[in-house]
Amino acid sequence: MTKLSVNINKIATLRNARGGNMPNVVQMAIDCEKFGAEGITVHPRPDERHIKYQDVLDLNEVVTTEFNIEGYPDERYMELVKKVKPDQATLVPDPPDAITSNAGWDTIKNKEFLTGIITELKREGIRTSIFVEPATEVIEYARGTGTDRIELYTEPYAANYQKDREVAVRDFVLAARKAKELGIGINAGHDLSLENLKYLKECIPFLDEVSIGHALICDALYYGIANTIQMYKRKLN
Repeated sequence: MTKLSVNINKIATLRNARGGNMPNVVQMAIDCEKFGAEGITVHPRPDERHIKYQDVLDLNEVVTTEFNIEGYPDERYMELVKKVKPDQATLVPDPPDAITSNAGWDTIKNKEFLTGIITELKREGIRTSIFVEPATEVIEYARGTGTDRIELYTEPYAANYQKDREVAVRDFVLAARKAKELGIGINAGHDLSLENLKYLKECIPFLDEVSIGHALICDALYYGIANTIQMYKRKLN
């Protein structure tokens, strides 16, 4: 079974636009789990433009499924993750001012850096995942870092899905097979939606987890969060 982790960054963005505590980020996480999500994902950025440092601490008190904290592994991120000890830390190569994650790690160039970070996190008992693009050589070097999982950066798949879905998914299938062959767990995320999720799962049936935020929260404006989560789960299972 592929788990659905709901990224609630956009809920925090909406709250921050007005101030106060509406919508309530913590309550949304509780509700997402109640409605069937198997995980909650957050990506606290240095400027706290959506998820805030305190949100992560508050969420850690209530999340009962898998808690996944994404981020660039700078000193601030590492301090937070070590304090919270989430189920999973997903390492992304974003610069501080990035609007959203838009590239995977060059695991060849950054192997030594990532190995040190992952060793540190695993010492704390935290499962690690590296955000990567679908290239078999990148996957091979990822294994050398000691990571537990990779997260396939699926924006290129989503962007090309309508043009030719078979071509769009091809590199992702090859990368996933290589990861499976090497004994690395496989997550996926970025621009996955009700339109393109089912086909990705059909082509990569051994996906461990997908992390979905923007499209899922947008769909929830029309369908409601409870119904939307079930719609996404049906695409996966």
